[in-house]
Formats: sequence, structure tokens, C-alpha cells
Amino acid sequence: MSSRFAVVAGARPNFMKVAPIIRALQERDADAPLIHTGQHYDAKMSGNFFDVLGIPEAHINLGVGSGTHAAQTAAVMTGFETWLNDNPVDGVIVVGDVNSTMACTLVAAKCGVAVAHVEAGLRAFDRTMPEEVNRVVTDTLSTWLFTTSPDADANLLAEGCEPGRIHLVGNVMADSLFSVIDRARDRKPWISLELPDRFGLVTLHRPALVDDAERLAEVLGAMQQDRSGLPFVFPVHPRTRATLEDADFDPGSIRMIDPLDYLDFLALEERAAVVVTDSGGVQEETSLLGTWCVTARENTERPITVTLGTNTLVGFDVERLAAAITSALSRGACPTPNIPLWDGKAAERIADILVGAETPRPAFIPPVLTTTRGNGLGAMFA
Repeated sequence: MSSRFAVVAGARPNFMKVAPIIRALQERDADAPLIHTGQHYDAKMSGNFFDVLGIPEAHINLGVGSGTHAAQTAAVMTGFETWLNDNPVDGVIVVGDVNSTMACTLVAAKCGVAVAHVEAGLRAFDRTMPEEVNRVVTDTLSTWLFTTSPDADANLLAEGCEPGRIHLVGNVMADSLFSVIDRARDRKPWISLELPDRFGLVTLHRPALVDDAERLAEVLGAMQQDRSGLPFVFPVHPRTRATLEDADFDPGSIRMIDPLDYLDFLALEERAAVVVTDSGGVQEETSLLGTWCVTARENTERPITVTLGTNTLVGFDVERLAAAITSALSRGACPTPNIPLWDGKAAERIADILVGAETPRPAFIPPVLTTTRGNGLGAMFA
């Protein structure tokens, strides 16, 4: 009898991660129904990924849409619990750190179903970030913890996770990137957008930045302080556009456009002289593509990109941001580092582990619930 794993996705960052996982499971004769929570429902934000990445039609779309963190999480939990009760599976696979990730993990754990977390162990060490809370809760309740880099392993061990739960497999984002990059290059979106030979790319969406109109305006203004006069193109996330419109922001030399699909965005990332972002995934993509990255955040859960030297963390300091852009442009071509296990085969390693398990293990019960040890969920939220 073949294994059956429910694969959960709901927001744009999830889709490029689940595509290679579903494919690898199916190649091993495992059933992998896709549960689309509907956390992102705009075609530009989710629908295009199904065609571009060859993702099969979702088994169900819960259609939760937007809402507060509590409302969205509750809607996902209610919908997923109903589906899970009617559709027995050997395990649930969640990816990343969005609300859908944590919500489905909570449901599976309470139903006694084993959970596999892909991209486990990433930490920004900032509990004000909703994504950080989602990561900690998901990792605590997951049976299989699939990590992208050694720093993630170290984070999990420091939190008291048993070594047997941790599997360093590499980055599934790299799997998808390598599978489509040639198609992305062939599109040449810089031509249709009439961009100059040398340009910068911007992507900003995190609440800590885009919900603060004054701070957002300062960060965007800093991009126009670079002495080279580099023009920037800015595919604007709906949340960010709302803030800019309310503030009546003058973009100046920054060209604001609608969100791009995955292939066009990858192509621009690779061709850009520098990328300014607050996205974790973009930090990884630029490292693989050999593009300088400047991250407008106070912290990062992808420290390997900073260690490699391809990414500079500047916080919200506009002077540091402007200086980092100028420095990147003065250094010439960005190196393309060879990151161990970011080789396009992470999903195959994950599938081998899951399908190779003799019997799925039950959902993990944190030791802090039954002992006085100083680790586990209680200690992490203390």
C-alpha cells in the first residue's frame, strides 16, 4: 500500500516549495494531495504557479482569503480539520512560515497525524514577527524537521529538539529555481518593461515596514540617494500599494508596477544590478542567482546569505541602506556561491526519508509537557 501525504500550501512563498516535493513523492508512487488554503487568492499571487511549476490541481481549496492573523488561522484550522477527518493520510507536509503552515500543523498534531516541516529551524530571534511565532510552534509539533542549512540544525538543537527528528536536506526553493531559470531567462521581461541595461529591483511586503507609511517612504527615498542614479523598478505587493496610496507617496524615479509572476520576477532578479528586499526567499534566490542583495530588516532567518557576503542587512537605517546600495554597485559582479545541498535535489531527499519510513511516527509531544526539562514549547515562550 502506497504512502499518502497531504501537502499544504496557501501563500505565494509556498508554491515554489511544494512543487518539487509533490513531484518527488509521486515519482516514488506516494499519493500527495495538495491542500490549497487560499491564503493568497489573487492569480498573480498564486494561480500562475500551478502552470509555471507544473503543480497538479488542488485536491481542495479552502478559500480562506485575507483577514486578521487570528481570523485567518481559525478559518484554515476549521477547513483543514474537516478535510483531514474525511481523508486519512500518513502525514501532513507543511512548508515555510505562513499562517497556513502553523494552522495545519496544529490541526494535524491534535488529530494524531505526523507532521513534516520543510524549512524547519529558521530563526530571526524576533518574536514580534508573526512568521517567527509560526516557525516555533510548527517546529515544536512536527515529527520530521527538514532543514536548509547547518545554522537551522543548530537552532533546533539549542531549543531541545531530538537530533533524530532533524534532517539536513537542502533548499527546495533551489529545486524550483533551477528547474525554471532557463524559461525565465527566455522571457526577457526587461524588454517588455523597457528597462535600461542597468537597473535595481525592489520588493517590500513585511508589516514592520510597509504598514508604517513614514518608514516606508524613508526607505524608498534612500534608494534615490545612490550617486550612480540607478533607476529602480518596484513590483508592488497589494499591502504595500495600499499604504503608499493612503500616504499619497511620490515615487520619484522609482517605477512602480503590478506584481510579477514567478518567472518574470526571477529573470529580473538575475539581471538586476542590486535587489532591495525584506523577503526571506528573495535573499536566498539572489544568492543562487549571483545578484547583490540589500535587506531592509533588523534581522534575518537566512543568515547563511549574509555569511556568504551576497546579502547585506541594513535594518531601517536609510543612510546604511543608501551606502549598501552604493557599495554593491561599486564591487562589480556578485559571486555565485556553491552552497552545500542547494543543488536542486532537496525534494528527492525529503521524499526518500518520508516514503522510506516503515510506519509514520505519531505527532511529537514536547517533553516540557511531561517533564521539568528546561526546553520545549513552554520554555520557548517563557
